[in-house]
Amino acid sequence: MQDRARATRRVLLESAAHLFVERGYVGTSVNDISDHSGKTSGAIYFHYSSKEKLALAVVREQFASWPQLAATYAAPGIPPLEKLVALSFRVAQSLSEDVVARAGARLWAERRTIGAPVPTPFGSWALACARLLAQAKSRGELADGVEPSAAAVALVCGFYGHCTLTDEMPGKWDWTERLDQWWRLALASLQAEPDPAALLARARARIPAQADGSRAGRTAASPSPR
Repeated sequence: MQDRARATRRVLLESAAHLFVERGYVGTSVNDISDHSGKTSGAIYFHYSSKEKLALAVVREQFASWPQLAATYAAPGIPPLEKLVALSFRVAQSLSEDVVARAGARLWAERRTIGAPVPTPFGSWALACARLLAQAKSRGELADGVEPSAAAVALVCGFYGHCTLTDEMPGKWDWTERLDQWWRLALASLQAEPDPAALLARARARIPAQADGSRAGRTAASPSPR
Protein backbone atom coordinates (compact mmCIF):
# COMPACT_ATOMS: atom_id res chain seq x y z
CA MET A 1 0.00 0.00 0.00
CA GLN A 2 1.34 3.44 -0.93
CA ASP A 3 2.11 5.96 1.80
CA ARG A 4 -0.66 8.29 0.63
CA ALA A 5 -3.27 5.54 0.72
CA ARG A 6 -2.04 4.40 4.12
CA ALA A 7 -2.29 7.94 5.46
CA THR A 8 -5.84 8.30 4.09
CA ARG A 9 -6.90 5.05 5.73
CA ARG A 10 -5.46 6.25 9.04
CA VAL A 11 -7.33 9.58 8.83
CA LEU A 12 -10.58 7.79 8.05
CA LEU A 13 -10.11 5.26 10.83
CA GLU A 14 -9.34 7.88 13.47
CA SER A 15 -12.12 10.20 12.31
CA ALA A 16 -14.59 7.32 12.49
CA ALA A 17 -13.26 6.43 15.95
CA HIS A 18 -13.91 9.96 17.25
CA LEU A 19 -17.50 9.82 16.01
CA PHE A 20 -18.15 6.29 17.24
CA VAL A 21 -17.01 7.38 20.72
CA GLU A 22 -19.30 10.42 20.66
CA ARG A 23 -22.35 9.05 18.85
CA GLY A 24 -22.09 5.26 18.70
CA TYR A 25 -22.37 3.06 15.62
CA VAL A 26 -26.01 3.76 14.78
CA GLY A 27 -25.62 7.49 15.36
CA THR A 28 -22.70 7.82 12.95
CA SER A 29 -23.15 7.95 9.18
CA VAL A 30 -20.70 7.75 6.31
CA ASN A 31 -21.50 11.39 5.57
CA ASP A 32 -20.58 12.29 9.16
CA ILE A 33 -17.22 10.54 8.76
CA SER A 34 -16.71 12.33 5.45
CA ASP A 35 -17.38 15.72 7.04
CA HIS A 36 -15.18 15.00 10.04
CA SER A 37 -12.25 13.65 8.04
CA GLY A 38 -12.41 16.08 5.10
CA LYS A 39 -12.43 13.09 2.75
CA THR A 40 -15.16 12.27 0.27
CA SER A 41 -17.64 9.47 0.82
CA GLY A 42 -16.16 7.92 -2.32
CA ALA A 43 -12.77 7.74 -0.59
CA ILE A 44 -14.39 6.04 2.39
CA TYR A 45 -16.06 3.41 0.21
CA PHE A 46 -12.85 2.91 -1.78
CA HIS A 47 -10.83 2.10 1.33
CA TYR A 48 -13.44 0.38 3.52
CA SER A 49 -16.47 -0.36 1.25
CA SER A 50 -19.00 0.27 4.08
CA LYS A 51 -19.50 1.81 7.53
CA GLU A 52 -19.61 -1.73 8.90
CA LYS A 53 -16.15 -2.54 7.48
CA LEU A 54 -14.77 0.69 8.90
CA ALA A 55 -16.21 -0.09 12.34
CA LEU A 56 -14.67 -3.57 12.27
CA ALA A 57 -11.34 -2.02 11.28
CA VAL A 58 -11.52 0.23 14.35
CA VAL A 59 -12.17 -2.76 16.63
CA ARG A 60 -9.35 -4.77 15.05
CA GLU A 61 -6.98 -1.83 15.43
CA GLN A 62 -7.84 -1.61 19.12
CA PHE A 63 -7.31 -5.29 19.81
CA ALA A 64 -4.21 -5.57 17.60
CA SER A 65 -2.36 -3.06 19.77
CA TRP A 66 -2.65 -5.04 22.99
CA PRO A 67 -0.14 -7.83 22.20
CA GLN A 68 2.40 -5.04 21.69
CA LEU A 69 1.66 -3.79 25.18
CA ALA A 70 2.14 -7.30 26.58
CA ALA A 71 5.52 -7.64 24.86
CA THR A 72 6.93 -5.00 27.22
CA TYR A 73 6.59 -7.47 30.07
CA ALA A 74 7.77 -10.62 28.30
CA ALA A 75 11.27 -10.51 29.77
CA PRO A 76 12.12 -13.30 32.21
CA GLY A 77 12.67 -12.41 35.82
CA ILE A 78 9.58 -10.26 36.31
CA PRO A 79 7.29 -11.93 38.87
CA PRO A 80 4.07 -13.04 37.18
CA LEU A 81 1.67 -11.10 39.40
CA GLU A 82 3.70 -7.93 38.80
CA LYS A 83 3.48 -8.58 35.05
CA LEU A 84 -0.27 -8.99 35.27
CA VAL A 85 -0.83 -5.82 37.27
CA ALA A 86 1.55 -3.68 35.20
CA LEU A 87 -0.02 -4.86 31.96
CA SER A 88 -3.50 -4.10 33.28
CA PHE A 89 -2.50 -0.48 33.86
CA ARG A 90 -1.18 -0.21 30.29
CA VAL A 91 -4.40 -1.64 28.83
CA ALA A 92 -6.53 0.56 31.09
CA GLN A 93 -4.58 3.61 29.99
CA SER A 94 -5.27 2.73 26.37
CA LEU A 95 -8.99 2.30 27.07
CA SER A 96 -9.08 5.62 28.91
CA GLU A 97 -6.93 7.82 26.67
CA ASP A 98 -6.72 6.36 23.17
CA VAL A 99 -9.65 7.29 20.95
CA VAL A 100 -9.40 4.14 18.83
CA ALA A 101 -9.38 1.94 21.92
CA ARG A 102 -12.35 3.86 23.36
CA ALA A 103 -14.22 3.52 20.08
CA GLY A 104 -13.42 -0.18 19.86
CA ALA A 105 -14.79 -0.73 23.35
CA ARG A 106 -18.01 1.13 22.54
CA LEU A 107 -18.42 -0.72 19.26
CA TRP A 108 -17.93 -4.04 21.02
CA ALA A 109 -20.64 -3.05 23.52
CA GLU A 110 -22.92 -2.18 20.57
CA ARG A 111 -21.91 -5.28 18.59
CA ARG A 112 -25.50 -6.43 18.08
CA THR A 113 -26.18 -3.32 16.00
CA ILE A 114 -23.33 -4.20 13.60
CA GLY A 115 -24.21 -6.67 10.87
CA ALA A 116 -21.06 -8.79 11.21
CA PRO A 117 -19.24 -10.70 13.96
CA VAL A 118 -17.15 -8.29 16.03
CA PRO A 119 -13.75 -9.64 17.13
CA THR A 120 -13.04 -10.00 20.81
CA PRO A 121 -9.79 -10.32 22.79
CA PHE A 122 -11.28 -11.83 25.90
CA GLY A 123 -10.44 -15.47 25.24
CA SER A 124 -6.78 -14.67 24.65
CA TRP A 125 -6.76 -12.33 27.64
CA ALA A 126 -8.10 -15.10 29.88
CA LEU A 127 -5.50 -17.57 28.59
CA ALA A 128 -2.65 -15.12 29.15
CA CYS A 129 -3.95 -14.28 32.61
CA ALA A 130 -4.33 -17.97 33.48
CA ARG A 131 -0.72 -18.64 32.42
CA LEU A 132 0.56 -15.86 34.66
CA LEU A 133 -1.56 -17.07 37.58
CA ALA A 134 -0.32 -20.63 37.04
CA GLN A 135 3.26 -19.35 37.17
CA ALA A 136 2.46 -17.46 40.35
CA LYS A 137 0.95 -20.63 41.83
CA SER A 138 4.07 -22.64 41.01
CA ARG A 139 6.10 -20.02 42.87
CA GLY A 140 3.84 -20.33 45.92
CA GLU A 141 2.47 -16.80 45.46
CA LEU A 142 -1.24 -17.66 45.15
CA ALA A 143 -3.55 -18.20 48.09
CA ASP A 144 -4.82 -21.72 48.76
CA GLY A 145 -7.89 -22.54 46.73
CA VAL A 146 -7.21 -20.08 43.90
CA GLU A 147 -7.57 -22.02 40.63
CA PRO A 148 -5.77 -20.13 37.82
CA SER A 149 -8.24 -20.70 34.96
CA ALA A 150 -11.35 -19.79 36.96
CA ALA A 151 -9.61 -16.84 38.60
CA ALA A 152 -8.43 -15.60 35.20
CA VAL A 153 -11.97 -15.47 33.82
CA ALA A 154 -13.17 -13.61 36.90
CA LEU A 155 -10.29 -11.11 36.67
CA VAL A 156 -10.80 -10.44 32.95
CA CYS A 157 -14.54 -9.89 33.41
CA GLY A 158 -14.01 -7.68 36.42
CA PHE A 159 -11.19 -5.70 34.82
CA TYR A 160 -12.99 -4.96 31.57
CA GLY A 161 -16.21 -4.06 33.34
CA HIS A 162 -14.26 -1.81 35.68
CA CYS A 163 -12.54 -0.02 32.77
CA THR A 164 -15.67 0.51 30.73
CA LEU A 165 -17.85 1.63 33.66
CA THR A 166 -15.43 3.91 35.50
CA ASP A 167 -16.53 7.05 33.65
CA GLU A 168 -20.15 6.36 34.59
CA MET A 169 -19.54 6.02 38.32
CA PRO A 170 -19.98 8.90 40.77
CA GLY A 171 -16.98 10.55 42.34
CA LYS A 172 -13.92 12.37 41.05
CA TRP A 173 -11.34 9.57 41.09
CA ASP A 174 -9.44 9.11 37.87
CA TRP A 175 -8.96 5.70 36.26
CA THR A 176 -5.56 5.08 37.90
CA GLU A 177 -6.98 5.57 41.39
CA ARG A 178 -9.97 3.35 40.68
CA LEU A 179 -7.83 0.60 39.15
CA ASP A 180 -5.47 0.80 42.09
CA GLN A 181 -8.39 0.26 44.48
CA TRP A 182 -9.73 -2.62 42.36
CA TRP A 183 -6.37 -4.40 42.46
CA ARG A 184 -6.08 -3.89 46.23
CA LEU A 185 -9.31 -5.83 46.62
CA ALA A 186 -8.35 -8.53 44.10
CA LEU A 187 -4.81 -9.05 45.39
CA ALA A 188 -6.02 -9.39 48.96
CA SER A 189 -7.75 -12.58 47.81
CA LEU A 190 -5.15 -13.76 45.29
CA GLN A 191 -1.88 -13.47 47.17
CA ALA A 192 -0.68 -16.21 49.49
CA GLU A 193 0.77 -13.52 51.75
CA PRO A 194 -1.35 -10.48 50.94
CA ASP A 195 0.56 -7.22 50.52
CA PRO A 196 -1.31 -5.44 47.72
CA ALA A 197 0.24 -2.02 48.30
CA ALA A 198 3.82 -3.30 47.91
CA LEU A 199 3.02 -5.37 44.81
CA LEU A 200 1.18 -2.44 43.21
CA ALA A 201 4.13 -0.15 43.88
CA ARG A 202 6.57 -2.60 42.25
CA ALA A 203 4.28 -3.21 39.28
CA ARG A 204 3.63 0.46 38.63
CA ALA A 205 7.37 1.17 38.79
CA ARG A 206 7.72 -1.08 35.73
CA ILE A 207 5.33 1.00 33.60
CA PRO A 208 7.17 3.25 31.10
CA ALA A 209 6.88 6.95 31.89
CA GLN A 210 5.16 7.61 28.55
CA ALA A 211 3.28 4.43 27.75
CA ASP A 212 3.05 3.71 24.02
CA GLY A 213 4.30 7.12 22.90
CA SER A 214 3.55 6.32 19.27
CA ARG A 215 -0.10 6.97 20.09
CA ALA A 216 0.46 10.19 22.03
CA GLY A 217 -2.27 12.68 21.39
CA ARG A 218 -4.69 10.18 19.94
CA THR A 219 -7.36 10.97 22.48
CA ALA A 220 -11.05 11.49 22.28
CA ALA A 221 -10.45 15.21 22.61
CA SER A 222 -8.12 15.42 19.60
CA PRO A 223 -9.14 17.84 16.85
CA SER A 224 -10.73 16.62 13.66
CA PRO A 225 -7.97 15.52 11.21
CA ARG A 226 -8.84 17.55 8.15
